[in-house]
Amino acid sequence: MHKPADRIRNVALVGHRGSGKTSLHEALLFEAGAINRMGSVVDGTTTSDTDPDEKSRQMSITAAMATFEWQERKVNLIDTPGDSSFIADALGALRVCESAVFVINAVMGVEVHASRLWTRAAELDLARLIFVNMLDRERADFFRTLESLKSAFGQHVVATEIPIGLEHEVRGVIDLVDMKAYEYDGIARENCKEIPIPDELQAQAEEYREKLMDEVAENSDALMERYLEGEEISHEEIVTALKDGTNHGHIFPVTCGVATRNLGTNRLLDAIVEDLPSPVKHGGLEVGEVTLEPVEDKEMFAYVFKTRADPFAGRINIFRVYQGVVKQDSQVLNTRTHTKERIGQLLTFEGHQTGHANDFGPGDIGAVAKLKETKAGDWLASRDEPIEMPSIKLPAPVMAFAVEPRSKGDEEKVFTALRRLQEEDPTIDLHRDEQTGEQIVAGLSQVHVEVIVERLKSRFGAEVNLNPPHVPYQETIRKPAKAHGRHKKQTGGRGQFGDCHIEIEPLINDDPAHPGFEFVNAIKGGVIPTGFIPAVEKGVHDAMQAGVVAGYPVKGVRVRLYDGSYHTVDSSEMAFRLAGSLAMKQALEQAGPVLLEPIMLVTVAAPEDSVGDVIGDLNSRRGRPLGMEPVGAGMTDVKAEVPMAEMLSYAPDLRSITGGQGEFTMEFLRYEEVPGHLAGKVVEEARAEKEAVKA
Repeated sequence: MHKPADRIRNVALVGHRGSGKTSLHEALLFEAGAINRMGSVVDGTTTSDTDPDEKSRQMSITAAMATFEWQERKVNLIDTPGDSSFIADALGALRVCESAVFVINAVMGVEVHASRLWTRAAELDLARLIFVNMLDRERADFFRTLESLKSAFGQHVVATEIPIGLEHEVRGVIDLVDMKAYEYDGIARENCKEIPIPDELQAQAEEYREKLMDEVAENSDALMERYLEGEEISHEEIVTALKDGTNHGHIFPVTCGVATRNLGTNRLLDAIVEDLPSPVKHGGLEVGEVTLEPVEDKEMFAYVFKTRADPFAGRINIFRVYQGVVKQDSQVLNTRTHTKERIGQLLTFEGHQTGHANDFGPGDIGAVAKLKETKAGDWLASRDEPIEMPSIKLPAPVMAFAVEPRSKGDEEKVFTALRRLQEEDPTIDLHRDEQTGEQIVAGLSQVHVEVIVERLKSRFGAEVNLNPPHVPYQETIRKPAKAHGRHKKQTGGRGQFGDCHIEIEPLINDDPAHPGFEFVNAIKGGVIPTGFIPAVEKGVHDAMQAGVVAGYPVKGVRVRLYDGSYHTVDSSEMAFRLAGSLAMKQALEQAGPVLLEPIMLVTVAAPEDSVGDVIGDLNSRRGRPLGMEPVGAGMTDVKAEVPMAEMLSYAPDLRSITGGQGEFTMEFLRYEEVPGHLAGKVVEEARAEKEAVKA
């Protein structure tokens, strides 16, 4: 039997990499009795980081969910990656949860990724609670971190607990709601006992309780009146006001502890069920003109927010039920494909084990395997309703590599495996470069692409080599030229004869991004029969596939066929095609051929204090800055035109310049001539590559 929606809490653990989210996830599962032993990130024994690449890198790469009960409430807790390379999973988790617990490192304070996710959580109207972790580290300071939280997230950030002890001597917390102190000894479940508030902390506790009461009373007119008159406000009233304030982002409670020592985790579990809203309290979801309410007696709607590619079980789809009930052995409709899907076995995630469920009620999160057409982003419903979740704005992949199978004949295997991984992670870009013919895989960072390659090998047994992608250079001409092409071959019997005169000139059109090609038939008097003219055009096309400068495709040329001759017996389409190709090659050599390179429009988001360095670096890459624009949260957008050849290794350099805070997007703008001193280098590289292929 499923839990009623008002007894469910859906919570995402989010924050910057290294803030201790996975350790906190582990400690909460242990404290709630879902696992019997606390694992460690260093030892690779945690419940949520199970993939070999997560263990070796000691970081979360995919979101992992666990379900447990606390105070008769069902908690669906999602541990999300803290590295910005894997932000898609964090954003997907925020999309389906009512609440987020932001885990903040007490040494570092608010870091970049946490700020970005806070902005997204605010856009999604999530309830947010903050857990200041790692209080036992050297230079950890709860009160300094609290001030950094206030300056980053606003004045509604308010402490509901303060720690007892500093750094290595931290031993407990003071609950500011009830003004009680708790001391922790060891990491066992029963490690917490109530103690009197230490005398040296009494005044500080009263000061911070007053700040808490001011914030709570501000959210309730009735409480404000009684509070100002000096009346005592009960625990229940404070908790209710906190929950109401937290629900839609009017108050952000701050708790604290040490996840690896299981210190403060029982208090955090209490806060999750007491202060954070259920799906019922948070309210229905409006999708277009449809409002989905967390009730059982309406038509079923469930949203698939994550797909996991498993080589054995196929696709495992994790979904959130927004309305109605998802039942085992039932049929549902995929609203994107308009096809029926059979729901087989329903799965739950309980600690290290995968359990089974008969059904999932409204507001709940569950999983199902072996759906044929369904993937992340799809809706499953009782009827075919044209319904779409607003799309998540994902960062564009910027680190691209050309990928080739290590073993010949593995192309299909590699491509299929990459497609499966792309279903799991929508920030992977997979495409074939039309000009170079290379299979390109792009991710958000070098680490991201490395993880893709590791997963290809470990999950699908497909090994690949990564190479920097080739810059798609092109060639064009700068002046008109004439040429004569004749193909004549006499052998025993019928010979071959094709003869044509062409004139070429630069083609100026209105679209500099696509220089184009134009073929003009100016033959008069039938000196070349009409049937052979397309063959000449094909020959011209053949010659344009590999220009005379460095073998790159030729664009931006108008070709005029104005004269020629033919033989009634020996002329053929093939002969005129070869004649056209010979004429074009000769004409290109005389027409001032030049090399063109793609120019990109680059938009860099950088912290204000790094803008000067970013612009200086773009200038050193032959960039032309176009302007700057403040975008809030201390960030500035810098726009510039930069040659693509200079941007292939920009991602790690930008991270270095901005301390990990910068990110960028780029899009193709147009082609421009390569400066003379660099063109020679490109030609040399192209020649060396051709010789290597021949060898």
